[in-house]
Amino acid sequence: MAEKEPEQLKYNILGEDNASPQDKIAKYTGDVDWNYLKPHFKSGAMIYVDPELPLKEVAQAFTDDNKAQVQAWLKSADLVKPSPLHQDWWEHDQTRFTAVVITPFVLAQPLKKETP
Repeated sequence: MAEKEPEQLKYNILGEDNASPQDKIAKYTGDVDWNYLKPHFKSGAMIYVDPELPLKEVAQAFTDDNKAQVQAWLKSADLVKPSPLHQDWWEHDQTRFTAVVITPFVLAQPLKKETP
């Protein structure tokens, strides 16, 4: 019996143009508020990215189908599926994020608060 090929993650960046993955990551990255992310959270498509990780590096790992790296980040809790407790805090705190769309997910990383 033939060995099965490893399953690919099959993540894509939006858009069917000829831009490089890095250009697409830049194009689909932006600062957003919680209201933008809320529907993605509710549908289970939001992934929280630890502020210590470079968001572009994480997005690149998704687009490259780097399953080992994504799994390592998930195991170390550097990437997490947010819970209702996260939602409650972000609504209370009016958190802003940098987010990037990597279909079918939205990777979101909180922006650092400015200190007065």
